[in-house]
Amino acid sequence: MVGVSMNLLMRVCLSVILVSKLCNGYSTNQVKLDFYPPSCERIECPKYELIESGKDYEIRRYNSAMWMSTTPIDDISLYSATRTGFLRLFDYIQGKNNYQEKIEMTAPVITQVKPSDGPFCASSFVVSFYVPKKNQPNPPPAKGLHLQKWGKTYAAVRQFGGFVAAVDVAKEAAALSASIAGTKWAAAIDKSQAADNTTMYTVAGYNSPFEFKNRVNEIWFTFDLDKAPAF
Repeated sequence: MVGVSMNLLMRVCLSVILVSKLCNGYSTNQVKLDFYPPSCERIECPKYELIESGKDYEIRRYNSAMWMSTTPIDDISLYSATRTGFLRLFDYIQGKNNYQEKIEMTAPVITQVKPSDGPFCASSFVVSFYVPKKNQPNPPPAKGLHLQKWGKTYAAVRQFGGFVAAVDVAKEAAALSASIAGTKWAAAIDKSQAADNTTMYTVAGYNSPFEFKNRVNEIWFTFDLDKAPAF
C-alpha cells in the first residue's frame, strides 16, 4: 500500500476492528473486574475520589474533569455511533484541530447515551475524549467538537470485561441499577435526572481496539448530588 500514510492506515484498521468486534456483537467476559484499569498505568486517566465501594458497584466523585466531545449523534446503534464519534476524536488527537496539534491518547473514551422512546427509534449519543492536563489550559478547538467541563460530578460505576456487545450493555446497566436499588445513591440519581428532565447512562472504554487481554469497560450513572434530596 505504497503512499498510504500511517494515519490513514490506523483509521482503516480502527474502522475494521470496531465494525467486526462491535457491530457484530463480539461477546464480553461477564465478570466484575474490580480493579483500576491497567491502561491507566500507561496513559492518563481522570482522577476521582472513591466515595463508597458497595456490592458490585462503586460511587466515585470526579472533580473538574474536562472532555472534548462530539455533537449528538442520532443512531439506532450504540456501536455505529461510538465508531463514528471515536474516529472523529482520533482525527482530533492526530492534529485535525485548529492548532494542528497532536494530543496524547487518554482513557477512558466515553459514550453518553440518551435512550430513545422505542426499539426502532434513534437514540442520542455523545462520544468524548478525556483532555490531558497539559492541554486543559488551552484545549485546541475543532469543527464539530465542543468542550465539556465537569464540575463536581458523581458516578455510580460497574465494571465488566471483554469487547462490548449490545446485549451486554443492557445487562450491565440493569445489573448496576439492581445493585444500587434501595440505596441513597439510586434516589440521588433519580432526582438528578428528573431535575435535568433526562435519562442517561454512560459507557466507558479503557482499551484500544488492538488490546485483547485485560480489557476494562464500565457503565456509569452520573449525577449531581446537589440536585438530590438531603440524606
